[in-house]
Amino acid sequence: MTLPDLDDLIAEVDRRCGNALRPGDQEQPDWLALLTVASQLAGQMQALADDLVEDYVEHCRMHGTSWADIGSALGVTRQAVQQRFHAPHKRYSPETMTDDLGQAMTQVKLAAVQHRNNYIGTEHLLWGLTAQDNGATRLLQDAGVSPDAVHRSVGSRLSMGASQAAERIAWTPYSRKAIALAEARSQRNGSDRIGCDDLLVGLAGVGRGVAADILTEAGFQPAEADSGLDAPVVGA
Repeated sequence: MTLPDLDDLIAEVDRRCGNALRPGDQEQPDWLALLTVASQLAGQMQALADDLVEDYVEHCRMHGTSWADIGSALGVTRQAVQQRFHAPHKRYSPETMTDDLGQAMTQVKLAAVQHRNNYIGTEHLLWGLTAQDNGATRLLQDAGVSPDAVHRSVGSRLSMGASQAAERIAWTPYSRKAIALAEARSQRNGSDRIGCDDLLVGLAGVGRGVAADILTEAGFQPAEADSGLDAPVVGA
């Protein structure tokens, strides 16, 4: 794969920006408009680069690599790498979730432990959300999608692993992104706690991963079913 050089990126900015100066044009381009597009493109590339690193950090953790060794590989301290990549375990505590989501998260971890998986994937999150009646299942029903059918579909895709270290369960990058989208949605709706419906919309909004595939196959369209999902997914 050939990475783009600076000229390629400048050309892409010009292509995206309708105010870019074209050959033969006499008018000056709108430099602020071009700067805005350049900043957006840089942000998307940075987010993609971050996702790439996060994905390999998670795989290192899944295979028993210590935080100290991961930090050494990245040229930072153990504390710095833990703070950056271990955030979901600290940030999304029970106090940040509704009671329903707290109960669903119990099912999420149970699914991971029972299948001996040392990670929380989007499939585990969707399994927990559809295990019992809550805001997520009601949102699915409102959209004409059967929660039970989704739950069975998730169950058929949960694979048995070999982990016996439940305390080392790590969140995958797509799961991190889903719950970040869920938090943003809850805040837009004026709530200080993340609900099951927020996480369902977040899983669909990621656009990748097992949960997004299952929801798409089931016909769940978050943009139609819920107006809360109005922010673009950067770097997904």
